[in-house]
Amino acid sequence: MNINMTTQQREEKQLEATIQAILNRVNDLKLAIQALITKLETEYETINWPTFLDNYAILSGHLTGLSKILQAELASPLRSRIVLPLQLSCERDETLVRLTEGRVPACTHDLVPDLLRTKPEPQAEQRLQQFNHKASTLSYDTAQKQVAQFAKVVSHVWEIISKGREDWEGESMRSAGMQPTHIIGDTHALVTAVGTGKGLRPGLAAMGAGAGPALGARPAAPLGPAAPSLPKPPSAIKTNIKAANQIHPYQR
Repeated sequence: MNINMTTQQREEKQLEATIQAILNRVNDLKLAIQALITKLETEYETINWPTFLDNYAILSGHLTGLSKILQAELASPLRSRIVLPLQLSCERDETLVRLTEGRVPACTHDLVPDLLRTKPEPQAEQRLQQFNHKASTLSYDTAQKQVAQFAKVVSHVWEIISKGREDWEGESMRSAGMQPTHIIGDTHALVTAVGTGKGLRPGLAAMGAGAGPALGARPAAPLGPAAPSLPKPPSAIKTNIKAANQIHPYQR
């Protein structure tokens, strides 16, 4: 008997912990939905597509986490429980208003099917089946052709946008009075001349490659203070060459 009571208490604690985790995840999902709705209502003129996708990714993450909790083994007791309204009424229920934060004022006959629905609405489910059937009957070659055509259209639109952006930036620079300070052609010619010598005259190239300045060229004046004068190098050693007919001192 005690063993049964202990097992039952443990299952109840696990069920309470699972329900609390589900409630926390649902509250996170609710806050994310509220943030997205507020952003769409207040920033509908400035919001861009990447920002919307980031907010939608947050919703997807909360839904994925909620699905993992419901599919876990600890949530298995919840699958054997049934939730249903005990009383339907069109009168305002203050307790229900407080629990739903003012979203559901009364548990009416029209509202209960939507709250307890586990499948999409019949109209949405029918349209989804039509789309699935159309996608399944589409051949691989046809799908590849449509993808290639769509990629071509996207590439063409991208080129138009890029060209428009370049024109707009050029007009902005001209309107602001910002004139270009360099010429691309001259820059390339200068880099080519320095790197390969292209465009230089042969005389100038030889002078640049030689060891010293050309004849008649003056040395450049020093830019800084005058350097101290170096000592004069010694003159060449003079040799006394005797005549060939001179008598050798050791000749007998």
